[in-house]
Amino acid sequence: MNSFDATTPNDGLLGLSQRLPPSNLAAEQALLGALLANNKAYERVSEFLAAEHFADPIHGRIYQAIQRRVEAGQLADVVTLRAEFEHSGLLDEVGGPAYLAQLLSAMVGIINAGEYGRVVYDAYLRRQLIDLGEVVVNRAFGAEAELDAKGQLEAAEQALFELAKEGGAGDGGFVSFERALTVAVQHAEKAFSTPGGVSGLPTGLRDLDAKMGGLHPSDLLIVAGRPGMGKTALATKVAFGAAKAILREARETDPNAVPRGGCAIFSLEMSADQLATRLLSEEARISGDRIRRGEIGQRDFDRFVEVSREISALPLWIDDTPAITISALRTRCRRLKRTKGLNLVVVDYLQLMRPAAGTRPENRVLEISMITQGLKAIAKELSVPVIALSQLSRAVESREDKRPQLSDLRESGSIEQDADVVMFVYRDDYYLMQRAPKELAFDNPEKFHDAVDKWQKDMEMAHNKAELIIAKQRHGPTGSIKLFFEAEFTRFGDLDTTHDEPMRD
Repeated sequence: MNSFDATTPNDGLLGLSQRLPPSNLAAEQALLGALLANNKAYERVSEFLAAEHFADPIHGRIYQAIQRRVEAGQLADVVTLRAEFEHSGLLDEVGGPAYLAQLLSAMVGIINAGEYGRVVYDAYLRRQLIDLGEVVVNRAFGAEAELDAKGQLEAAEQALFELAKEGGAGDGGFVSFERALTVAVQHAEKAFSTPGGVSGLPTGLRDLDAKMGGLHPSDLLIVAGRPGMGKTALATKVAFGAAKAILREARETDPNAVPRGGCAIFSLEMSADQLATRLLSEEARISGDRIRRGEIGQRDFDRFVEVSREISALPLWIDDTPAITISALRTRCRRLKRTKGLNLVVVDYLQLMRPAAGTRPENRVLEISMITQGLKAIAKELSVPVIALSQLSRAVESREDKRPQLSDLRESGSIEQDADVVMFVYRDDYYLMQRAPKELAFDNPEKFHDAVDKWQKDMEMAHNKAELIIAKQRHGPTGSIKLFFEAEFTRFGDLDTTHDEPMRD
């Protein structure tokens, strides 16, 4: 018979299925004995151990009873547990009074309770890994036909990530105030020694850096606005500014140094070449529309090529996978962090993302909540700022004042809750353009001309100006920042507020 016969995988699986799942009943008994002998031992395991972690369900039930009594400030020993189980009619289920007494004799030492707990927990995690592996194998054999191979990979990775999070439940703990103060002083020292007082990653926008001190690790920043406001342009400007700062810092000592770190842009709406064209258009100051139509002269084209050479060394990576899942995004960010370094993640935009493969959220709000929680988890895990763009609801259009509010965020509850910073992009000229006076709406020419004069003055005031409204900031003040905006190049920049007229040579 051919050694690669179709029955071979099943034979291997049968061999696996005949093995007993990992468990350590002696450690479970010793732990319960230690807890019954001295309830203070519970403090050593309470942070990470739960009833479902025990391989023997009887042991889980006894642990749950001990847990309930200790956390209620009551004594949990053989006598009190026996009375409780008798009252609930469960004494026989937990082995009767003889078994409770036997647990006491199984105790080796109270001081080892924490170690026993870790042994029990480790066996539980390995059992979970076996279950997860079984699910992966069954899916690969076609148990869930709706998941293709790529979807199965993402679902397996998400399940492993969730288990890894659970497996690290006991790894946290207190940080001494002295250590926390040292880190705080280091951040303050960096802000003090950096021009402009920027302690985080510079954005390339002076007033935004002044308001926020740059972009800070572990922060989730939401940039929201109605279509046409320039959300993508602002996000790419920030990523571009950050990449420039990373390159500049790397080459302060060595002009040929390759920066360790950079910015990742996940562009779910635009392709990588479209985004690159937009960045080139902004930097070269040549209209992207003219580039697409080929309406540029030799001089403009030469400028285009020259700028592309200048910025090609910038540490920017673009992923234009449409409808990317949160688990795939996490994997790619981890890989990038490990191989090239990572300082900033930009997602354009939030509502185009999908939750982890294999999950089925009940509604859209829950789906968005899973995505924002996932993005916040990535920011914390990789210690990088994550900027996610978001759409606003149409409620803005029905108000007289079109400036966005937190309540205008689509599925606002979860986004507002998970974000450290929420910013809105607003341009008055966008709405003024739509309100241009029409002669038919006026009963005489004089009123029409007055309305046109007023509208033109308002347009002049709003021309090339944008507002970035910081509606929420956990670590600093809220407020509005005035920015310069060139619609022709969809380009944001610093607004010169010290001169009424453009400076002339």
